[in-house]
Amino acid sequence: MEEEEIKNHIYAKVEELPTLPAVVPKLIGLMEDAGSDVAQVTHVISQDPALTSKILKVANSAYYGFPKGIADLERAVALLGFNMVKSLALSIGVIKSLSKGKSSPHFSHKDLWLHSVTVATAMKNLGKRYCSRPDSEHLFVIGLLHDMGKLVLEQFFNNAFQEVMELAPTSGKALSLSEKRILGFDHGEVGAMVLRRWNFPDMIVDPIGVHHQTGFPKGWNPKVIATLRIADALSQDLETEEGRPSPSEGIYEGDIEALAVDAETLEIVWKDLADAKERTEAFLSVLM
Repeated sequence: MEEEEIKNHIYAKVEELPTLPAVVPKLIGLMEDAGSDVAQVTHVISQDPALTSKILKVANSAYYGFPKGIADLERAVALLGFNMVKSLALSIGVIKSLSKGKSSPHFSHKDLWLHSVTVATAMKNLGKRYCSRPDSEHLFVIGLLHDMGKLVLEQFFNNAFQEVMELAPTSGKALSLSEKRILGFDHGEVGAMVLRRWNFPDMIVDPIGVHHQTGFPKGWNPKVIATLRIADALSQDLETEEGRPSPSEGIYEGDIEALAVDAETLEIVWKDLADAKERTEAFLSVLM
């Protein structure tokens, strides 16, 4: 298929995806409303008992380690933070809609989401250091959803995606290049298409769409894009156990410059991810 034909096919398939939970569009609206507050978000989430239960389970998980059991949503919002609860609610809604397929010998849903939680954690840690508050508010959800395009490709372009996975069984650049060669798009671009179709804001969609590219599209936020690409590289380094990262190992130099991050900080974030591996797995078991 030609590139435009593939793009139209992806758009058509998006219409076949399960409907997002009703609260998600409402939360997206609140996300873009600078005047929204904790009470509004709590009210919207509370309308979905299953989502409320998930948020409470996450708040009580070993990932956060709060000393006492959290029994109500308002308390969870107070402890987790307004923006984290919004991010979790959006991400849980997407995960529920997309994680319907079965893992294959070349593609594991569990591994994908474990990697995604790790990237989200790294983005949050980097964001505290290098991104301003408005820029960093949605970093966790960007990290959680950055590879969701793989699930779309697996569900709707299964034969081609299996061919890609067989050619490039590793993550990262090798995989995205194989996707481009066989499909005409990489999974970042596909994920961005779906999220844009679901009316997610550009602040989330744009970094996901270019996270396997280099450079920064004009007018986009370079710090957020760099944070995602660096977090992705750190997570992949951790998963392959090839040693600790340095600015010259697997990280685009332009991202280092855009974030003005040094090698010492990269190593600190990498070590934090390694130390949090068990907590990350516990978080994933609740999130799924």
